[in-house]
Amino acid sequence: MYKFAVFGNPVKHSLSPNIHTQFAQQTGLEISYDKILAPIDDFSSSAQVFINQGANGFNITVPFKLDAFKFASEFTLNAQTAGAVNTIKIEQDKIIGENTDGIGLVNDLTHNLGIELKDKIILILGAGGATQGILLPLLEQRPNRIMIANRTPSKAIKLAKDFAKFGKTCGFGLDKIKHNSVDIIINATSASLDGKMPDIASGVANDAICYDLMYGKQTPFMGWATTNHSSMISDGLGMLVEQAATAFEFWTGAKPNAKQVLSNLRR
Repeated sequence: MYKFAVFGNPVKHSLSPNIHTQFAQQTGLEISYDKILAPIDDFSSSAQVFINQGANGFNITVPFKLDAFKFASEFTLNAQTAGAVNTIKIEQDKIIGENTDGIGLVNDLTHNLGIELKDKIILILGAGGATQGILLPLLEQRPNRIMIANRTPSKAIKLAKDFAKFGKTCGFGLDKIKHNSVDIIINATSASLDGKMPDIASGVANDAICYDLMYGKQTPFMGWATTNHSSMISDGLGMLVEQAATAFEFWTGAKPNAKQVLSNLRR
């Protein structure tokens, strides 16, 4: 029996137990998977208690991904470049940190939505932790370039410079977005949480694929994309399922069928 959990605050809304239970049924593995509400200021103690109880691994959601990075003793390349951890695997005395968010996004875009990322021009809105977590896997798909636009231009510029060794990147302020259309727009801002849409040039959405990392509801970004003639619009539910599938394989070595679980959740 594998012992897993997801840590968050809040965490009641998490779909992770449902998703991982379906993965276990597919692969014939026995697991337990709990939701753990950790204190805002003491993630590490809660995580250590769970490890002491025989945990094999756990997921980490908002707001603990940076705390989990500090807690881990070893890192994958994805976690190291992201500077954040959303998945931890316990191997004897090693606490191995991984970040599956970017892999989840790429797999949803390419496997589920059938989008080719090579040579595409990608615009990412926001330069926070979410963007930092998805940049490396996106750049590994060899797009033409990735443009990062943020309300505070200096953050976007710094992030673009930090990742320039992995591919062509540039950073600027949201107000510098032009009406020229791009291939793909990814909303990685927290605006959808607040029910808002960044004030940007509308022409950039014309015939673009628009993807919001948020899921579970129609967001202002998705509404904006519809109004401004986007060619395809998606929320981030597929990314959630795909990043969970990568975590499950990281823990167990078994590769689940993410597309089937996504179909079940959509129904």
